[in-house]
Amino acid sequence: MSTNAITRRTPVQLAAMAVGAVFLLVGILGFVPGITSGMIGFAGLGSHAMLLGVFQVSVLHNIVHLLFGVAGLVLARTFSGARGFLVWGGAIYLVLFVYGLVFGDDSGGNFVPVNMADNVLHLVLGIGMIAVGLVLGRNVAAARR
Repeated sequence: MSTNAITRRTPVQLAAMAVGAVFLLVGILGFVPGITSGMIGFAGLGSHAMLLGVFQVSVLHNIVHLLFGVAGLVLARTFSGARGFLVWGGAIYLVLFVYGLVFGDDSGGNFVPVNMADNVLHLVLGIGMIAVGLVLGRNVAAARR
């Protein structure tokens, strides 16, 4: 991609690209021994893997991060796609936050799996993604009027 193609992107598209790239990186790092410690399971309480020694992950959790990353990069190609990715992706992360509160660390329903560090991160991601999507999306929408 040329420098001109990047500079033509709106701030909300650049933000979606950055968020997508981070999710992609986190999904990859979730499979890297040393960065992720412990035995990784496919899903649920059987996975004792910890990304950076803090965040509980599983194969399923890492796949979700990879898919979110790809979605962010693909949807960042358009203004509406980027804004939608940030706002709706943020809403999904808020739902994951509530899910983590309802199904705690030792619950059989905790199939993702998530721990308290994941819950806090999901809350911050949800609020942050929605805020960035709305604020940056509003600025461009106002400029187009």
